[in-house]
Amino acid sequence: MRLTTTVPALPVRDVVRAVEAYERTLGFHAAHLDPRGFAIVVRDDAELHLWQAADDGWRQRTPGELAESPVRSGAEDFLAGTASCRIACSDVDALHAELAPTGALHPTDAGRPAATSHGTREVAVLDLDGNLLTFVEAVVGGP
Repeated sequence: MRLTTTVPALPVRDVVRAVEAYERTLGFHAAHLDPRGFAIVVRDDAELHLWQAADDGWRQRTPGELAESPVRSGAEDFLAGTASCRIACSDVDALHAELAPTGALHPTDAGRPAATSHGTREVAVLDLDGNLLTFVEAVVGGP
């Protein structure tokens, strides 16, 4: 037995809008879209699963109801935007140049990929809901 591939699954508020944003700003395309709450987006060899976290029923509950029966559907809307993933990339400089005009780069972006102490160069972006995607290129000769 051997493990092979990981596939990040990110919570989004509206799966249809999220797919549109991934296509428009990040260059992914929808390999699967179920508007009821699940999508698969792909770019090159990278695959991400998007699941809809849109349950806002907890907002109508009183504090007493919440104390007696905690929120637990697993799809609460406050989960959207709380995930992150790292995606291997062969040329973060080209990706940074491509993404800069889209407005998707992380607010702390310094105008170029960031070098790390662990031997990578990275470009961070936020999706429509605030999930963090970090595109990572290994530095030749790095640790």
